[in-house]
Amino acid sequence: MKLEEIAKRLACQLEGDPGVEIHGVAGIAQAAAGQLTFVSNPRYRQALRTTLASAVIVSTDAAVDRQAGLPPLALLRSANPYLDFARAIELFYQPPQYAPGIHPTAVIAPTAQIGRNAHIGPYCFVDEGAAIGRDAVLHSFVTIYRGARIGDAFFAHAHAVVREGCRIGHRVVLQNGVVVGGDGFGFAKKADGRWYKMIQSGVTELGDDVEIQANSCVDRATVGQTTIRRGSKIDDLVLVGHGATVGEDTLLCGQVGLAGTTEIGNGCILGGQVGCSGHLKVGDGAMLTPQSGVPNDIPAGATYSGSPAIEHRQWLKNAATLNLLPDLGKVVRRLEGELEKLRNAEGSRG
Repeated sequence: MKLEEIAKRLACQLEGDPGVEIHGVAGIAQAAAGQLTFVSNPRYRQALRTTLASAVIVSTDAAVDRQAGLPPLALLRSANPYLDFARAIELFYQPPQYAPGIHPTAVIAPTAQIGRNAHIGPYCFVDEGAAIGRDAVLHSFVTIYRGARIGDAFFAHAHAVVREGCRIGHRVVLQNGVVVGGDGFGFAKKADGRWYKMIQSGVTELGDDVEIQANSCVDRATVGQTTIRRGSKIDDLVLVGHGATVGEDTLLCGQVGLAGTTEIGNGCILGGQVGCSGHLKVGDGAMLTPQSGVPNDIPAGATYSGSPAIEHRQWLKNAATLNLLPDLGKVVRRLEGELEKLRNAEGSRG
């Protein structure tokens, strides 16, 4: 595709030869001649000096300084380089398409409802009373339990499971091994010390445009429902406990764990391995940095770090002080020694 055509489709400002032929996209370190790349993080701007790409998507104000002797680098200036690079990928790569139809090894219960143009792949099972909307793809070995309700343009990769009675909106994607609506972790202790399993009578509900990555679990509620609201994205190996609520457009990164009844607001970002204890609220727009342990409520718009999590700036100060502890320990021991000498001297004069 000519660079001029790419600029038009992305609505970017072109600086350079409009006739450059682009045949693919790549990261800035791997890009070669004929490829398009991008820079959105300032730490990678130095790579613009040496990249072999033919064109790069940069911010509207980025300064580009090329190393002498390298071929010219065309620029596509963008208000959001990362987003426009994501759109550029779609110009050169289209995911596999799946023809409508039901594979002969799939099992569809007589009372299940399957929408138009659905693709039901090998060894899938759709139970009694389940309903799936139009243009769905169930890749293979996907299980939909009885009474589940699923919207249009649903895509479930191999070995995804939607449990009984759960509700899923439109354009939801479940990657491999996702379990929606598995039993929450609920047990009551009996007088003899043994654990009594609490029936998990609630459901899980996923809003429109939710995507859940591989091997993550969103447990059903003991009573009521566990809710993931519109547009939220959940990374690999995440656990959302029973009765939790995740707001709109929130990101839960890899290995996040939310204990039961946790409430996460809209537009939040929880970095990798963040853990939230139950019965707490994280306000809209809050950010929790990786490995934060959250025992209490987090105010809206705040950034917290550490375990137990504290305000990020305070955590940075604490971390800087922690690096000084070995030297402070030496100073304390020296002062203790001098104090002991003074005490001994006082004693001998007495």
